[in-house]
Amino acid sequence: MKKILFVTSECVPFVKTGGLGDVVGALPKVLNKKGCDARVILPKYGAIPQQYKDQMRYIDHIYIKMNWRSQYCGIFELDHDGVKYYFIDNEFYFGSPTVYGPIHEDIERFAFFDKAVLAMLQVVDFFPDVLHCNDWQTGMVPVLLRAHYSYDGRYNAMKSVMTIHNLKFQGIYDKKTIADVCELSADYFTPDKLEFYRDASFLKGGLVYADYITTVSPTYAQEIKSDYFGERLNGLLNARSGSLCGIVNGISYDDWNPATDKFIYHNYDLARLDEKNDNKLALQKDLGFEQNTEKLLIGMVTRLTGQKGMDLVECVMDSILANPNIQIVVLGTGEQRYENVLRFFEWKYSGRVSAQIKFDNALSHKIYAGCDAFLMPSLFEPCGLSQMISMRYGTLPIVRETGGLKDTVEPYNQYENTGTGYSFANYNAHEMLNRIENAYLTFALNHGAWRDMQKRAMEKDFSWNASADRYIELYNRL
Repeated sequence: MKKILFVTSECVPFVKTGGLGDVVGALPKVLNKKGCDARVILPKYGAIPQQYKDQMRYIDHIYIKMNWRSQYCGIFELDHDGVKYYFIDNEFYFGSPTVYGPIHEDIERFAFFDKAVLAMLQVVDFFPDVLHCNDWQTGMVPVLLRAHYSYDGRYNAMKSVMTIHNLKFQGIYDKKTIADVCELSADYFTPDKLEFYRDASFLKGGLVYADYITTVSPTYAQEIKSDYFGERLNGLLNARSGSLCGIVNGISYDDWNPATDKFIYHNYDLARLDEKNDNKLALQKDLGFEQNTEKLLIGMVTRLTGQKGMDLVECVMDSILANPNIQIVVLGTGEQRYENVLRFFEWKYSGRVSAQIKFDNALSHKIYAGCDAFLMPSLFEPCGLSQMISMRYGTLPIVRETGGLKDTVEPYNQYENTGTGYSFANYNAHEMLNRIENAYLTFALNHGAWRDMQKRAMEKDFSWNASADRYIELYNRL
């Protein structure tokens, strides 16, 4: 039985700020069903709901050396949904109600966590075959494994995988601080190791010392080797290209299933696709829109940032809404500029634009089920989950061809009647506008082609099964 330990800063259902939490919350469950012993370790944050804290069992405590002092490290465990979870407890580092903080605090916080991960393995007597690390917060684990545990055969036998969920975030800080809190000699701070433009980087350390590197889609794995997407790490990623691959994330088919979804107005499936319109009419009513199935209802559930293409939306929103048969709903929070832009358009196009500036899980489900199309014009998107969720609900995505969006959405071909959505290649507002106009023409004038596309989208398998098989192949190779 292959033993895997996922090292992560977040995990559903305990704590989540982005897609990382969804991935680590879903993948270990599927791996265990396929015969692995996959476990997860994360910090015991103050933000974790009390109901889960009450179920945790105290195992033991140790002390972790941090500079000149020793810090308490409590070890807790919890069995949940067929997975064993370990939690690292320290009120000083993890007691606040927020998950992340200022970078100078996070550097020490996650250095403590990475040290604790390796130290606690002896306490729980679990030495995995593979340490699967995720994003910069866990990047020092492969480094510390080599630097501090090379004398121990139990540790030497372990392999490490570093998964990049978003290359933009790298855990960069000055070399002296990182050297002190991680107890690393100057030998580790050279340009071919942790040194990063006079500073040092947690993520770079993981990319240098991990046995294998993965990222969350094949296209993103290629993109990050270029100057444009490489975030100044493309040289290293090219050097390690033989140990780099992309594996597309999956989505939870339990959480995202129109046939059983408890949050939507009316359940439906492929055989009852007509009932999707009942969700559309109910959503239109709740948003204060005209209830009319002939209107093209476009949804967005997103962080309101430049990375998500909000500048493109702002640029051509007036042109999109020049068509009186288009309605738009956007759910999310983010940069104040884009929040205010959406509030302005809601005022300007009252009854046709709805700006839901908040986090609302139930409403997100209603949008996926009730909309006709789903817009994702991202500048870059390592994988993206929303386009896969929208297709699961028969809501056709309109995306930019980048990262996982390119890998998962097949563009519509009207001559061959193929495709599962619409896509545009360049980061250009008018290319996006053109695809929206094409989508409207198909929706309004060719109901059969639209329905065929919905069916193809809903038949796609975006569950974790296929992705889990790819990871098992990788673990076996290691």
